[in-house]
Order: sequence, then C-alpha cells, then structure tokens
Amino acid sequence: MAVKIRLVRLGKIRTPHYRIVVADSRKARNGLKIEEIGRYSPASDPSLIEVNSERAQHWLKSGAQPTEAVEALLKVTGDWQKFKGIAGSEGTLKTLPARPDKRVAYEAAVKSAMNEPKDGATTMKKRAAEKLAAKTTPAEETPAAEPVAVSEVVEAPVTEAPVAEAAVAEVAAETPAETSAE
Repeated sequence: MAVKIRLVRLGKIRTPHYRIVVADSRKARNGLKIEEIGRYSPASDPSLIEVNSERAQHWLKSGAQPTEAVEALLKVTGDWQKFKGIAGSEGTLKTLPARPDKRVAYEAAVKSAMNEPKDGATTMKKRAAEKLAAKTTPAEETPAAEPVAVSEVVEAPVTEAPVAEAAVAEVAAETPAETSAE
C-alpha cells in the first residue's frame, strides 16, 4: 500500500483550513484517512502550523511520502530536517505571542472605569451645557459686593417717587362700580 502524508481541505470558500493526514494514495483527497497528525491554517498571521512530531517521524520512517506542500510545512517545523539528519532541526516556525487572559483584561478595564470622573456623559448636549454655565457663571463670576459709602446713596436722585404717586392716584380714581363692570 502506498501511503502519503497530505493535506485535507476544510473551511469555507475563501477561508481554508487544512488537516495534515496520513492516507492511502489511492483514496480521494478528503476520503478515508489512516491518521491525523497535524493541522495548518494559512489565514492567520503568522500561519498556524501544528504537527505531532513523534507521529510524523514514525510515518516518515515507515515509508510514507509527503506531498510537496506537506514537505514544505515539515521543513518549517523542523521535522523534515530531523528525519533526513540535516542541521536546522529546530525549524523556522513563528508563533503568535501569548494572548492576555480575558479576566485580567476585564479587571483592568473595570479598574480604569472606576477612576473616570463621575460627572455623567463625557460630552453634554448644547442646551444642557448652556444651562450649567448659566447656573454656575453668576455665582462664581460675580465679585464680592463692595461696601457702598453712605454719601453715595444720599446723592442719588430720586426719580421713582412721582411715578409711584401717579399710579396710586389712577387706582384711587377708579370707582368700585367700574372695577366690577369690567
């Protein structure tokens, strides 16, 4: 039986994912497989390549022939160099940096939110800002009342007294019968 190490395609139309499998060469690409030894996802950056090195070495020693694509992946992981006895068996595989724990990130976000001002919204609506400015402006910007000299008060002309007397005279001129008629 001719055994091949090849890729089985999974995923959607433009988002392929592959499994690295050992299968009979006479079977269809996605047909019956003997064993799955890894996976490959070219969509992420850097590409995700996971290979069970022990099982790959076993199948290579047993005579399984890798396809060109799988051979390139095995060279990246260093398994091909290890099988051939060539220097560079550590491979050139790039890995993603470790993701921060979700709980730690959440707690940090909560702590930073607690330190924010408690004024409410970050930006107020225009009318609300104007009302707040109107309330705070007279109280804050009005200077303390300066003491007024008594001489200044006495010197002020009195113009309101004649007007007030005329208004009282008009009200008195009206008779009670006229007010009830209206």
